[in-house]
Amino acid sequence: MGSTVILTVRVRRELKERAEQLGINIREVVERALEEAIEEREMERLREMANELKELLGGISGEEVVRLIREDRDAR
Repeated sequence: MGSTVILTVRVRRELKERAEQLGINIREVVERALEEAIEEREMERLREMANELKELLGGISGEEVVRLIREDRDAR
C-alpha cells in the first residue's frame, strides 16, 4: 500500500453509530466508494475522448484506416 493521507468528513452521528453497531469498516467503505467514483469519472472522460476522435475521424472510411495501418506496419 502506498502512502496515505487523512481525510475528515462530517456525517450524521446516527449514521456513524449505526455503522459501528453493524461492524462496518467506514474507512474501507469510503475508500471503495472513492475508487468506484474515480473509475466511473475516468471511463466517462475516455468515452468523451473517443466521441471527439470519432467526430474528427468521421470522414475516414474503415478501408482507409486499414490501408493506413498496413502502410505504417510495412514502413517499419
